Amino acid sequence: MQQLLSLPPRMAGEFAALEGRAAPEWFATCDPAGSKLGSGGGTAQVLAEGWRATGAGMGFVEWLRASRKLILHAGGQSRRLPAYAATGKLLLPVPVFRWARGQRLDQSLLEVQLPEYQRVLAHAAGNAVAMVTSGDVLLRFGRELPVFPEVDVLGLGMWVTPERARDFGVFFSRRERPTELSFFLQKPSPARIRELAAEYLYVVDTGMWLLSERAVRVLMGKCGWEAERESFAGGGAAGGYELYAQMGLALGQSPTLVDAEVNGLTSAVVPLSAAEFYHFGTSRQLIESITALQNLELDETKLGLMGARRHPNQYLQNSHFSFPLRQEENHTLWVENSTVPRTWQLASEHVLTGVPANAWDLKLEAGVCLDFVPIGAGDVCVRCYGMNDLFSGAVGDATTRWLDRPAPNWFFARGISREAAGIEARCDIQRAALFPVLAEEELEARFVEWLFAAKPVKNEEFARRWLALPRLSAEQIGERVNLRRVYEQRRKNRRACLQPMWRNGRWSVFYKLDLESTARMWAESGEELPAEAGQSVGGLELMQQVHDRMFRGAVLRHRGLTGAEAYERGAFHLLHELIVREAQLSPALPRRAAQEDQIVWGRSPVRLDLAGGWTDTPPYCLEYGGKVVNLAVDLNGQPPIQVFVKLIDRRELVLRSIDLGCEERITTYAQVDSFGQPDTEFALAKAALALAGFLPRFQGEVRFATLAEQLREFGGGIEVSMLSAVPKGSGLGTSSILAATLLATLGDVCGLGWDREVWFTRTLALEQMLTTGGGWQDQAGAIFRGVKMIETSPGLAQEPTLRWLPEHLFESEHANRTILLYYTGITRLAKNILSEIVRGIFLNSPEHLRVIGEIAANADFAFNAIQRCERAALVEAVGNSWALNQRLDAGTNPPAVQAILQRLGDHVAACKLLGAGGGGYLLLFAKDEVAAERMRRELTEHPPNARARFVQFSLSRTGLQLTRS
Repeated sequence: MQQLLSLPPRMAGEFAALEGRAAPEWFATCDPAGSKLGSGGGTAQVLAEGWRATGAGMGFVEWLRASRKLILHAGGQSRRLPAYAATGKLLLPVPVFRWARGQRLDQSLLEVQLPEYQRVLAHAAGNAVAMVTSGDVLLRFGRELPVFPEVDVLGLGMWVTPERARDFGVFFSRRERPTELSFFLQKPSPARIRELAAEYLYVVDTGMWLLSERAVRVLMGKCGWEAERESFAGGGAAGGYELYAQMGLALGQSPTLVDAEVNGLTSAVVPLSAAEFYHFGTSRQLIESITALQNLELDETKLGLMGARRHPNQYLQNSHFSFPLRQEENHTLWVENSTVPRTWQLASEHVLTGVPANAWDLKLEAGVCLDFVPIGAGDVCVRCYGMNDLFSGAVGDATTRWLDRPAPNWFFARGISREAAGIEARCDIQRAALFPVLAEEELEARFVEWLFAAKPVKNEEFARRWLALPRLSAEQIGERVNLRRVYEQRRKNRRACLQPMWRNGRWSVFYKLDLESTARMWAESGEELPAEAGQSVGGLELMQQVHDRMFRGAVLRHRGLTGAEAYERGAFHLLHELIVREAQLSPALPRRAAQEDQIVWGRSPVRLDLAGGWTDTPPYCLEYGGKVVNLAVDLNGQPPIQVFVKLIDRRELVLRSIDLGCEERITTYAQVDSFGQPDTEFALAKAALALAGFLPRFQGEVRFATLAEQLREFGGGIEVSMLSAVPKGSGLGTSSILAATLLATLGDVCGLGWDREVWFTRTLALEQMLTTGGGWQDQAGAIFRGVKMIETSPGLAQEPTLRWLPEHLFESEHANRTILLYYTGITRLAKNILSEIVRGIFLNSPEHLRVIGEIAANADFAFNAIQRCERAALVEAVGNSWALNQRLDAGTNPPAVQAILQRLGDHVAACKLLGAGGGGYLLLFAKDEVAAERMRRELTEHPPNARARFVQFSLSRTGLQLTRS
């Protein structure tokens, strides 16, 4: 996917260097000087220039097909939001949302937009090659997007009232055909919308359009593109054309504009029922939209110690700010990249940007906004304006507003002749040279105050000074701004915010940030790491301590210093302790609860994971909750994980592995406590014995000095025999399921009274004791029968909630006929993969969190597909699962497995390697029974290795079961 941006000229030229976004993935340009291309012409221009810059010898159409193009328009003059006119609204800094994780202190509107827009474009039908949208809005969508029809032009709409729709384009569709576009109107009146609503559904245009190659060709042609010559007419720029006001009117079954080429394009509209629309077109909308976003979530369990109060509409970013704010008096406030000392006097409705370091005693009246723009190496242009200024109209006209007052008043109040200033009455205020440029050290409070005061003190010296100083218009500021100074000042101010944020980390958003990005910023700042905060009063919450240790390790790593690994190990160790502590809080005291000659037999199915894997992994599930759809299945007619336990007279614990052919006899607590070496044969069994009460720290108040003493009290020992008829690293959750089966069987023999929920939580603790980590879906998949959705809520105590699903799609009509289970003979253990991904979660990696969030949404999609018994949707969900797993870890699809799939060709409708490791069992959904038979024949006659084979599976209707002889 390529991102093509239209930006103001100065920013377009420095975009790659300042934003660190390089070609060919990124490309920024601007409209040619003096041109009025419109949204359609601007789109054509971006595409043409993007191709020339990144096409690498390809023809235009070939380049268009090579990857999808996301086109973001933010190249306007931004008259109503002057503070960010030079960079474009797309790059305005956006504060971290208090309910979000993985956001960056240096994020812009672009960063916030991008994940949603990329998701929509990735979801588009196969013929879509480009998506066009506006840079001054933020659109948020529900987790599950509707099906997008395959048409030339697809508009995405929102349900709104007629009063709100009046300011936008509106799609109309006949009520009996809701996605078929009938026609499109630009800014219809509410009365007209209501009149049409009798026959038509209407949705407001979000400005987000998906275009096919055919639609792009038509659009390019409308803008003068000559396809054979691959250039615009005359070799110049694109011609003017409106995407919405012209092309849009010619779309649909009953278009309102006759245009044969556009009329011939197929079109549709898809309403996005859960869509949210936030506009950043004006200074006031900037603050209103951010306030609405900050208050999307008021649930205190998600906000933490920040509390659930509404966020006031006061925003301080990248700034030194000492003024004592009052919520009632200082509302509607935006301070960014600025220094505001205590000596200032603020009112309300201020946008303050670029204010340099100062000790002024400045008094601002309500509605006054200040922008200090770096010019050249050391000068500053002082732009003062009003919160509601439009920067439109003749400067000599009393209806034109400046500082929320008639523009001519400014000159009159200061005794300045407009003619003496060289400003004509009919000059558009955007082009009027109103804003003085002076050296930064020449700035003084009284002169700045004189520039914006409603009733300035008469000062002839200031008037002469203003007339004598070089002055710039708002338009010229964008051409002359030193963007590198803007970015550098912002960077310095931001770094100075790190220490205060960390000191306030328990109550602030610090530990919700993208901690990798923040650690890099801290490392570059040269700041020392503060002393660690413990669990004392005022200390960090437990999970904050985990994040803190990983953050400290990341800072040291970015500085190239030793000690990073120790901090990272400390984070993992603390996470293990937190989970295991839950088990220690419910101690176990074993007693003989079986007859001497009885054998307690535990046996379990394995699990096939369909969707949601990784959401069940700590720390993700502890902070977000988990959500998994999986099956419990027997293999070749048998539950493949089995444990046999019997009581013996000898005072020892005997462990045997039938499949490994080994044995160990345990007579001391030290032997039991050696489970921290997970690669040894009986580490898992020893951890299970510990959790069953054969280790003092899990026994509660009644503790024994030695294992011999405990076994004497117990009346003898225990003999455990284990069988795992599934290879290690198979992807079927074998180790966790064996752990659950061991715990269940030991719990029964030792009279512990554990139920399935306890097996579930104790197995999660056991995995952490082994230091292998891992989530809970493996044991849950086997403990609980059949087909189900398993969910947990955020919190250290993970308690499963189950929703059972119909089994039709996995019964004999489909199992082993169109759904095949194939053992590839390739194994790959998940521990290293798990550690790397968990590390990303610890650091709130936005990419990890985003992908796992999509994995959770896909679990809902899979649940609904199975609930409705829709095979096609289930196939899509399984395909999504594997694609998402590969985004987390490319090794999930190793070359040897990819070679198998290439041999199967298009017989495969969807597939996924089971588990997280990328090896072992492959779940195959064939297009039909004929395709399944061809796959079976191909891999049976020509297996990739001597171990590979098909395995019969059947749903387990019991889950983990215990019986006694």
